[in-house]
Amino acid sequence: MSITLLLGCLTNIPDAYSAQIVGSGCSVSNLGYLSEIAGEYERLTGVKVLVRGGGTVVGIEDLRAGRVDFAASCREKAASDPDDVEFIQVAWDALVFIVHKSNPVNDISPDDIRAICKGKITNWKELKGRNATVKIFRSRPGKGLSGIDDSMRKMVLQVEKPHENPNALSLASTGIVEQMVEKTPEGFAASGFSSARKRDVKILKVNGVYPDKNNLMNGRYTLKRPLFILTPKKPKPETKKFIDFVLSKEGQRFISSQGIVS
Repeated sequence: MSITLLLGCLTNIPDAYSAQIVGSGCSVSNLGYLSEIAGEYERLTGVKVLVRGGGTVVGIEDLRAGRVDFAASCREKAASDPDDVEFIQVAWDALVFIVHKSNPVNDISPDDIRAICKGKITNWKELKGRNATVKIFRSRPGKGLSGIDDSMRKMVLQVEKPHENPNALSLASTGIVEQMVEKTPEGFAASGFSSARKRDVKILKVNGVYPDKNNLMNGRYTLKRPLFILTPKKPKPETKKFIDFVLSKEGQRFISSQGIVS
């Protein structure tokens, strides 16, 4: 085969195999299902979908600045969010509470969680654990509202604004929070079931109910929350094709196969 003919064959490779979509945002979504479904979409279509975390606020900023084609969020649209961003629900998650694998505590109540967040419970022995100070980690971006903070405020704390606990260590994203709990024996944090189940942490029962897929579907675990993909009002055609796949029967079956409620 001549060099000219070979080059001609190479230039006729379908455009899809050089196409690329980029997304950022919610760390829970990224680790929970987005990375996997991005890989499945690439396998089926040849279109590479690159995703990274950073949090909902980062995702929205990246999207509006044109740095990404879509973003991910684990909270509903807030009044402060820009009007030119569409929130499209694609799956369900749960607000969960995580501790180090070595922590003997297995169950917690909403009252206990509120007491920890307000600084009224400061030692694990108050929850029949070890005599050790509770080290709280929380996701708190430099500005805007994180998905976990929003869920905590609405579902557990039942306040307009999250309580400011001076003993809590605020971190840039839920992904970093989960990593800190993995290596801190006294650690405690709120997170999302979708990502926490893939970490080396213990997920606590709440009032005796474990947040697995079955208990989310049958309603026994009540701290259920939606997961969204965010796009501009008029997404690029290739981005729309990816979103359509995520929402299709095939895409929803794939999400369900990953242990997520679709």
